Amino acid sequence: MSHHEVRLVAHRGLHDETAGGARENTLAAVRAAVDAGATWVEVDVRLTADGEVVLLHDETLERLWHDPRPVAEVALDELRELGGGARRIPTLASVLETLHGTGVTLLIDMDATEPADAAASVVRHSDTDTRTAWCGDAHAMARVRQALPDAVIWMPWRDVTPPTAADIRTLRPTVINAQHLRVGKDFVAAVHGLGLHVAVWTVDDGAQAAHLARIGVDSITTNAFALVRDAVRAGAVDHGARRAAVVDELARGAAEFIAAARRRGIGAVETKTDPADHVTQVDRSVERYVREVIGAQFPDHAFVGEEYGGEPDAARPCWYLDPVDGTANLANGVPWTSFSLALVENGRPVVGAVHDPVGPATHGIPTGVTVLARAGHGAWRAGHRLLRIPGAARTDPLAGRIVATELAGAVAWDGFHELLDALGRRYCTVRVQGSGTATLAGVALGRGHAAMVHRYSPIDHAAALLIVAEAGGTVLDGEGRENPHPLGGPAIVGADAASAHALWEVWRSVTR
Repeated sequence: MSHHEVRLVAHRGLHDETAGGARENTLAAVRAAVDAGATWVEVDVRLTADGEVVLLHDETLERLWHDPRPVAEVALDELRELGGGARRIPTLASVLETLHGTGVTLLIDMDATEPADAAASVVRHSDTDTRTAWCGDAHAMARVRQALPDAVIWMPWRDVTPPTAADIRTLRPTVINAQHLRVGKDFVAAVHGLGLHVAVWTVDDGAQAAHLARIGVDSITTNAFALVRDAVRAGAVDHGARRAAVVDELARGAAEFIAAARRRGIGAVETKTDPADHVTQVDRSVERYVREVIGAQFPDHAFVGEEYGGEPDAARPCWYLDPVDGTANLANGVPWTSFSLALVENGRPVVGAVHDPVGPATHGIPTGVTVLARAGHGAWRAGHRLLRIPGAARTDPLAGRIVATELAGAVAWDGFHELLDALGRRYCTVRVQGSGTATLAGVALGRGHAAMVHRYSPIDHAAALLIVAEAGGTVLDGEGRENPHPLGGPAIVGADAASAHALWEVWRSVTR
């Protein structure tokens, strides 16, 4: 297929309640998708307590209805009382009737086996002309295949390595359905070589959608139907925007994984060079995932990570990753850690993301918020651009301020104690928080007025320095020059130039 022929699937119908649109998985959302020109609509199904197949994504009613009960414990009549009109929870049978005569195909998704037999029965006994296809849990797909021998199956695949002929022999799918970050050009070619199509989910960025269409993906599931449709039709790929979108999604996914690990317990804690140099399976798991995604999306780039190493290559763009900056904090139950991922090209960070540990809590555990920066396009947190506005001019820009720094592992670096004393004499208070990434990026977020690390590492600090610079702050190297990539020396940042240079002067005086 060319990029003009890519199939677009409206995820849970066309829905955007924040803009006054329809609620997901409702008849109103399905109709809105059809009206927008969608020829495929995806919905999720669950079983009620009395065995009816209804459209709902979540296992419980908590997110949409603020009701903690599992859907499986509520009968259909009671479910229908939760909303009326456009918000009513529909049955699968009613959606098939709604799409009768439209020519639209319904993609039925399920993340568990329980609804499979009942959903297949609803389709088998429907007297509508609505075409269907099936995706979701592999065991559920096997049940559908058994119940409906001619069913169109979208086989789930969660590996960057493509399936083989042996993998598809039992299920006999038509489509391989994969998370889009794991799908690269070689993956698409291998699946096409099996005679199958490639579908990806869930793509809401136009640049990434255009890229996926260009490498031959056959189907894209999206929440942003119009945006993705227009981007695919245009065909051009904004590579800078695409890099930023991939980094943003990776950082958010890593933050969710780390938060979940903290809720269930991080498991065994090991050490590397000394007892204060910690590493956990969380660090390793996040790095493996990021490496897989970057390898799939940017196979020509170099990669250097905290846990598995790598070599930078000046001739190629290079990614630098610290999956958990502040592992000692993580290992000791201190909720102040950060994720750092940056791309350096031609000696300068060009895109980066960090995990800001200050954010909403889930089950009492802070999940944090992603901060994203792209060279020349600003720094952003939770959809808001970071714009540092310097305060009123002071005779001493550090007096009464907070300055943050970090240790050299578990010990003070040469000049550390003298720096504390010198700043203290100027009524400037020092903080050591345990994550260089969060310490430096914090200046862009209004946490302290200046910060420094005694030795810059792009693994830990490249993304943070880009964020500070794009938020209007100042980044200095050990010579007091503005330098976004100060290899081999300290990195000093300030909310304004006066603060950065004042801190640099203090550092120079105590380490001269």
